[in-house]
Amino acid sequence: MESNSRPLDTLNKARDKKVIIELKNGKQIRGTLIAFDIHINIVLEDAEEYQDNELKRKFGSTFIRGDTIILISPSE
Repeated sequence: MESNSRPLDTLNKARDKKVIIELKNGKQIRGTLIAFDIHINIVLEDAEEYQDNELKRKFGSTFIRGDTIILISPSE
């Protein structure tokens, strides 16, 4: 990450790319980052929920509240 880069700049670079989101409840959501706001509320497309590295269900498009997220990482 560049020294003058801000967290939202980094998220902006991940737009339209696959990301992995870890939630406070231990679940993991994987999908394509479509949009986010200053509260880190996230919209994903082709979202899938994983728990203990096992696919639990598919959501398609989904909204995730920022206060439930503990980590966002590029998938690839």
